Formats: sequence, C-alpha cells, structure tokens
Amino acid sequence: MVENLEWYKVFYITAIAGSFSRAAEQLFITQPAVTHTIKQLEAKHKGQLFFRTSRGVQLTNEGQILFQYIEQAYNLITMGEKKLAEMHNLMEGEVRIGAGDTLCKHYLLPHLEVFHGLYPNIKLQITNRTTTETIQLLKAGKIDFGIINLPVIDEQLIIRDSIEIQDCFVAGSPYRQLTRAPITLEQLIEHPILLLEKGSNTRTFIDQYAKQHHITIQPDIELGSIDLLVEFARTGLGIACVIRNFVTNELEQSMLYEIQVVPPIPPRKVGIVTLRNVPISMATERFIKML
Repeated sequence: MVENLEWYKVFYITAIAGSFSRAAEQLFITQPAVTHTIKQLEAKHKGQLFFRTSRGVQLTNEGQILFQYIEQAYNLITMGEKKLAEMHNLMEGEVRIGAGDTLCKHYLLPHLEVFHGLYPNIKLQITNRTTTETIQLLKAGKIDFGIINLPVIDEQLIIRDSIEIQDCFVAGSPYRQLTRAPITLEQLIEHPILLLEKGSNTRTFIDQYAKQHHITIQPDIELGSIDLLVEFARTGLGIACVIRNFVTNELEQSMLYEIQVVPPIPPRKVGIVTLRNVPISMATERFIKML
C-alpha cells in the first residue's frame, strides 16, 4: 500500500521545478515543508533522491528511477481527471470519425453540424476512406468509430445498424425509355454500365447481387465516388448504380431516371462500428447516439 500519495506529489513537483523553493511556490506550502516531505520519502526508501547544486536540486540515480514511475502515474491521474471533466461537461475532447465520401456528405454532414453547434469545443476529425480501410483505421486506433456500408462480419467489431439504404440503377434522359417497365439484368448489361471501383463495400455488394443471379457485370466506366457516377449518368454516358437515398433530388427534378430491374436489388444498411472491449469517450458516445 502507498502510505502517503502527497509525498509523491511533492517529489514530482520538486523534480520538475528543480528547486525546493520553486516547488513550495507551486504547491502553496513552505520550503521547510517540502524539505521535510522529501526527507520522509528518502527515509522510507532508504536512499537519497536529490542532491543539491548551485542552481537548486537534481535527481540522484535512485531518484530518476522513481521519477519515471511517478511521472507515468501523474500523467495517468491527469488524463483521468480530464476524462471525467469531458464526461460531465463535454467542454473539451476529440471525436475521430472514419467514413466514405458518400456517407460523409449525405449522412454524416448534417449530424456534424448539429453536434458542433451543441459542443463547439469538441474537436472533430474526419477521415475519408472505404469501408475496408475505415475498419483498418479503427483497429489501428486511428479513429474512434466508423460509418460503413453493411454487410460486414467481424468479431472484433461492435456493429450498430443505422439507416436503411437502397441501391438502384439510374441514367440520364437518353435512357428514359428503359423506365417504362422493369428490365432484367441480362437486358441491363446490354447498355454501358457505370460502377464504383472495386474495393468498396458497395461495389462488392452489387457484384455479389449480380453473381447470385448468374450475371457478371463488366462496367464500361469505374469511378471513385457516387457523386461522380451521378454526374456521368446525367450526361448520358451510361447507367450508373447509386444509392437512391442520396439522389432523391435528382430523381424528383428529372435530372436522373431510375431503371427498375428484376430481380430487385435487396436493401442494406449503414453501420456504425466501434472496437469490441475498447471503451469510448463520452463525446464519442454522445455523437453515436445522435446517429
């Protein structure tokens, strides 16, 4: 058992200050009180912890060894106090989020605006990556949580379902005639197809959907974002697979036309992921609850 934690506080501050008198000023006690405390600590450990110099005091070899451990303990206590303050007041802290470009723009951004308005002193760090890369960042400890396209199966993750999304095929006015009635996948791939690049969960999901119905989609154009797919489709370069939830304005304003396919694409969900058995800060928990 540690008999007197106050002794170690005096020891730590004295080592940092390099002087009994400066330590006394920082601790709001007298210099003799500092001297007496250090002597008690030296008696307990049966060795000298400081030696005097012309400029004050320095640690002995034994003192340096003790200081290494006390410094770690002091830093941990400081971190604990900071976490408690953050927990109760959300006056400081940081939330690090990983999300793809599309989810960041169409799903995360409105929540970012609300959260920042409520807690302006919480720093927000956003990293844009694919679902696979977001999970890798989470496991590396570089983000606090990720927003990803499901499905994902990983025992290291806690996965919370969020909104349901629906993939669909859309095109510009040159393909408007295809909207009159649902078409088969075989009929669909007779036309130029625009898809996300391989490596994204969305692309994997669409490829698996087609494969389940014995179709292989060979895209004419592969792009890095849903927004680019939308723009390319609007100009008549082909039929793009996008997320209906995020192109409602374009569909309502007839800038894009949805092409129904049979069998229909099943819906899927956006997921919020954290690492299992790794605690999250109060700020991060509060943000996740908003989602």
